[in-house]
Amino acid sequence: MAVRAQAPPARLRASRARHGELVVKGLLGACALISVATTIGIVLALFLPAFEFFQDVSIREFATGTEWAPLFEPALFGVLPLVVGTLSVTFWAVLVAIPLGLGAAIYLSEYASDRTRKLLKPLLEVLAGIPTIVFGYFALTFFTPLLRDLGIELDIFNALSAGLVMGVMIIPTVASLSEDAMAAVPRDLRYGAFALGSSRMKVSTRVVVPAAISGIIAAFVLGISRAVGETMIALVAAGQQPNMSFDPREAVETMAAFIAATGAGDVPTGSLEYKTIFAVGATLFVMTLILNVVSIRLVERYREVYE
Repeated sequence: MAVRAQAPPARLRASRARHGELVVKGLLGACALISVATTIGIVLALFLPAFEFFQDVSIREFATGTEWAPLFEPALFGVLPLVVGTLSVTFWAVLVAIPLGLGAAIYLSEYASDRTRKLLKPLLEVLAGIPTIVFGYFALTFFTPLLRDLGIELDIFNALSAGLVMGVMIIPTVASLSEDAMAAVPRDLRYGAFALGSSRMKVSTRVVVPAAISGIIAAFVLGISRAVGETMIALVAAGQQPNMSFDPREAVETMAAFIAATGAGDVPTGSLEYKTIFAVGATLFVMTLILNVVSIRLVERYREVYE
């Protein structure tokens, strides 16, 4: 009995060339290339002057020094005070943004009615549109006097006010992204938990949040990255005193605030003092890069895929 050979599967082909689709494909590819080229340009513009800086100042002195005074004589180039100031302000910002942002996301996703959600979510996101300079002066002229009235002894410029107000600023980022991640969790998981007699609180905290944990982690990391790189609030409210102190009542200087203040000053272009901007910027870049790499690993590890 002869066996008939199977014909190869037919391939779907367009009857004629789709020039519009080719144009769209080319435009999308160009957008991708522009994004990559912009990133490469930023890296080169940042690290080439930083490399020149480290030819005059050792990396060991820069990374381990505890005094930062590049504009004074003798010049001191220890970046640790700026790192400590950045971490101090970021800590207080995260302490506000993560619990309040996650709580707002759980309420909007699991408790609020559709009408309430449509009203509250845009109002919450409006907070993200307020200029950061406004938050900075709010921290300086309102929040610091308020904390003093409550009996907390603070310097006029301090890390506590700057960090707390910065946390308020990034609440919409954490809340909106976390709520989107929770909304993507299939309703069947909720219905199954309710069918087993679980309360709404247990469903929210033990079913929905673990199922959306990868998106929530991404929201946290984005909020932390924004706090690390925030400039105007730190420049206005935290001060410009590079102190090696985690005491939030004292004035500190963050890396982003130093870059903004020095770049707008009268430092001669091309001088060693001017190149400190790029050295500090490269340090900030590496910190945020490490943070994002860790977040990608966490997201990949805890990602849940549903059919």
